[in-house]
Amino acid sequence: MFHVKHLENISDEERWQAMLAKDRRFDGAFVTGVHSTGIYCRPSCPARAPHRKNVRFYATPADAEAAGLRACKRCSPGSQSAEEACVLAAIAAIRDRGAMTLDELAELTGYTATHFQRLFKRTTGLSPAQYARALRQQRVHEALTSGRRVTDALALAGYSGPEQFYAETKGRMGMRPSDWTRGGAGRVIHWTVLATSLGDMLVAATEVGVCCLAFGEGEAELRARFPRAELVPAGDTFRDLFAQVLEAVEQPGPGSAAIPLDVHGTAFQQRVWEELRRIPAGETRSYGELAAALGSPKASRAVGGANGANHIAVLIPCHRVIASDGTLGGYAYGLEIKAELLRREGRDGGSA
Repeated sequence: MFHVKHLENISDEERWQAMLAKDRRFDGAFVTGVHSTGIYCRPSCPARAPHRKNVRFYATPADAEAAGLRACKRCSPGSQSAEEACVLAAIAAIRDRGAMTLDELAELTGYTATHFQRLFKRTTGLSPAQYARALRQQRVHEALTSGRRVTDALALAGYSGPEQFYAETKGRMGMRPSDWTRGGAGRVIHWTVLATSLGDMLVAATEVGVCCLAFGEGEAELRARFPRAELVPAGDTFRDLFAQVLEAVEQPGPGSAAIPLDVHGTAFQQRVWEELRRIPAGETRSYGELAAALGSPKASRAVGGANGANHIAVLIPCHRVIASDGTLGGYAYGLEIKAELLRREGRDGGSA
């Protein structure tokens, strides 16, 4: 979750990229010292970017001043803005009290509801309501993975009962929280292997939507993913759905966004996968950029883990995430397939 005071473990490369992007989410996490000019700035300072060799990063303004630097008069890095303070106050209130209305948050911070909504989303990448939902869902997952019963986990996260949780996550999480701990028990999964120009492709779906898309895999791998589900060879009922999936691979287009999915994962993984689906075809993002878009700039490794946990290739386009230096990075199904998918979407994607 976003909190600027907990970003001390990010790398200098991530700091440099945040500074180049003038990313407001990093303001307060560190300051940029420019030793050729003798000043230090916020990451979002609008001044022209200095040469990398002249830059050092400091945790606090006091550290920068101890190194002989003075504060930039343009971005005032030594003071916390009223906007930063109100967002942090709102985050603390949501974490303590749970979801709050925009009117309540506006009264707390002194802004109008409309202005505060824009400010909060610009700073964290989420609306206040989305932040509260993601926080509650993350608490459910943490409680489940610690061994608590589903009903207890939902109560600890602040849900009145399963119905409220299912209503809140409808359309984003096909599998119920109990399915996370039971390997798909009680679910019927229909599957087939399709021949594509990229090689054999496993496609599987429940009555809700596609739950797996993988290259070079078959029934054994599907069983490993869902060890307690009932696996059934797909019949005519799923013919149209699987035809849409095949077209999305062979001829990428906007229609793939309408293909229903049945995914399961932690609240954080869900957020990563949703953000992946927002990357336009023909564009790519680095792990750092994806983490920043989620309002968790220090979470590049966690984003990478969520990327790797994605069971639905192409439709949840993890192939659009590349290394920070512009090269392809890794891909579970091989760099040749990744490069070809990016080429089909209108982008070379860089060299491996």
